[in-house]
Amino acid sequence: MIGPMCYNGIYHLFYQDNPKGAIWGNIVWAHSVSTDLINWKRLPNAIYPSKPFDQYGCWSGSATILPGNKPIILYTGIIDKNKTQVQNYAIPANLSDPFLQKWIKPDNNPLVVADHSINKTAFRDPTTAWLGRDDHWRISIGGRWGTMGVSYLYKSKDFMHWVKAKNPLHSRNGTGNWECLDFYPVSVSTKNGLDTSVMGSSVKHVLKVSLDVTRYEYYTLGTYSLEKDVYIPDEEMVDGWNGLRYDYGNFYASKSFFDPSKNRRILWGWANESDSKADCVKKGWAGIQLIPRTIVLDPTGKQLIQWPVVEVETLRGKKVKLSNKMLVTGKKIEIKGITAAQADVDVTFSFNSLDKAEPFDPRWDRYDAQNICSQKGSMVQGGLGPFGILTLASQNLEEYTPVFFRVFKAPNKHLVLMCSDASRSTLKDGTGAYRPSFAGFVDIDLTRKKLSLRSLIDHSVVESFGAGGKTCITSRVYPILAIYDNAHLYAFNNGIETIKIDSLKAWSMNRPEQMNQ
Repeated sequence: MIGPMCYNGIYHLFYQDNPKGAIWGNIVWAHSVSTDLINWKRLPNAIYPSKPFDQYGCWSGSATILPGNKPIILYTGIIDKNKTQVQNYAIPANLSDPFLQKWIKPDNNPLVVADHSINKTAFRDPTTAWLGRDDHWRISIGGRWGTMGVSYLYKSKDFMHWVKAKNPLHSRNGTGNWECLDFYPVSVSTKNGLDTSVMGSSVKHVLKVSLDVTRYEYYTLGTYSLEKDVYIPDEEMVDGWNGLRYDYGNFYASKSFFDPSKNRRILWGWANESDSKADCVKKGWAGIQLIPRTIVLDPTGKQLIQWPVVEVETLRGKKVKLSNKMLVTGKKIEIKGITAAQADVDVTFSFNSLDKAEPFDPRWDRYDAQNICSQKGSMVQGGLGPFGILTLASQNLEEYTPVFFRVFKAPNKHLVLMCSDASRSTLKDGTGAYRPSFAGFVDIDLTRKKLSLRSLIDHSVVESFGAGGKTCITSRVYPILAIYDNAHLYAFNNGIETIKIDSLKAWSMNRPEQMNQ
């Protein structure tokens, strides 16, 4: 992912692409546009290596809209074989072109060069800029010093001459290299999105980092100190590898942007392939952009809430509904009448009691939900759960990707585990493949004894949103039996406690169309 933005009613997606193959390398900034975030038109590549300041690669960055409604791109250029990284800019050649198809890289690049205190081979991905109350622009650039992840801060009066601040915006020992940073405000009192430059007592700030070491992301919520120009995570935040994640599955290099046309902040993530490199080469492509998500602060102030943009509902076709169906131990109900390989399913489960919840084993790592899910899979009987849906299932369940909940009783509270388990997703040879039992915990009050789940299913991807978007998990899977019309969708329960399907709505999903000129 590189730089999404909304400009004059047109959504622009700039993204890393290798025009010479299906594996990483030869990176350029590809460019697509849309009027609705669903139907897209591919344009010529926006930025590609051509100058001394980016001749070895054009890596990630961001887009910013400057005063006067002038978009500008900041990106990382690779200048030598040692992967020395500098920060460059590009501007549209013609602002009257609604699609901004041609971009110019002026010769006063690079704008930012690492000084002696910075690891110049780990210095990349400038953020969207924000304007301070002192009328100076600020950006943050990811990096590391030893094993410390660092979010460097730079300031500029004119956007052309940048000075490194005395202190980084934030840093954390033991986290390794930070890349694809995102820093933005969220409202504490409304669900409206905010421009990146909004600040003050009515907002919290979000700092998200992509971890080069682990290949997943985490974020914290906190306060941006205007006086000290530093970000301070809230006390209860886990600031490190065990921190909150946007998505506990195959989700990386995400980027958010403010959409002024609908007053919302949109988050966009990238999902790499989970099959082998040979499979990617064979099919000729790799990696997908996931469905864009709106992102708001949870009313508790302790986490973010994500939900698919409303525009995805324009793809809905045939609809089926179920309600008041009981799932006793071992029962499954097939959801018929829709295209199970390409579907949107939204279900609310309820139960009468928490008494049968299994005790949470004190030997388990509270932060290693994935390991717990690998032990307590969808077919391992529990007390309260596992219950959920079996997606992309073959008729005899030789293949299936379950998305489910399991409730545990800890000493002082109940813990809700949510899993999206790819370990049984395909009979295909697993050499070089990655099929984990992705999982995360859901921070939810179970007083009402209800849990909701929405999953977007699209052949090789299952995006799931638990409890209204409190916990999200994306899986990439490659069934060979459960494909097209041979894919099935079930609701199931393998716990002792009977589960009720309060309501279930499912739609066949149509294929997006390429946007017309």
